[in-house]
This record gives sequence, C-alpha cells and structure tokens, in this order.
Amino acid sequence: MKRLLKISVSSLGLFLLACATPPSEFGVYRQSDGTVGVHAPKSAKDTEAQAAAAEECKKLGKRGATIVETRKTVNDRFPMTYIFVCNTY
Repeated sequence: MKRLLKISVSSLGLFLLACATPPSEFGVYRQSDGTVGVHAPKSAKDTEAQAAAAEECKKLGKRGATIVETRKTVNDRFPMTYIFVCNTY
C-alpha cells in the first residue's frame, strides 16, 4: 500500500512538472514613467519584442506599443533592451 502511494505521488509530481508553463524568453517590466521595458534574448527580433510589450500594455488597458529607445546591454543572456510607450489608438 505504501509503495502504491509513493508511486502515485511520484507520478503526479512528474505530470505537474511536464505540464508547467515554460519561462518566457523576454524580460518585460513597467517603468515608473509609464513606459514598458523589454529585455530581449539574442535570437529575438524587434517585432517579437514589440509583441511582448503590447501584451504588457494590454494589461494596462492600452491597445498597442511604440518603440521609443533601443539599448545594448552587457548581459550575455539579454543583449538588447527595448523601451516602448503604450498607445490607446
């Protein structure tokens, strides 16, 4: 009986691990001035970063995002940072 319980718990744990949502490749954050920053991985394109920013803007009740600034960083994982402003158009 104890063996069956251990197997059941292990199976459930593996099932939940397999169904977990993978971490996002983009680091999206809100800034105090109302803009949205996106840390993009090496393989990302500008349009993918804009889509990530647009999703964050939708959470704020805005419809879209327009790029304001692009910066290179010294971070190997996220070499580019994009700054977007949210629009209501």
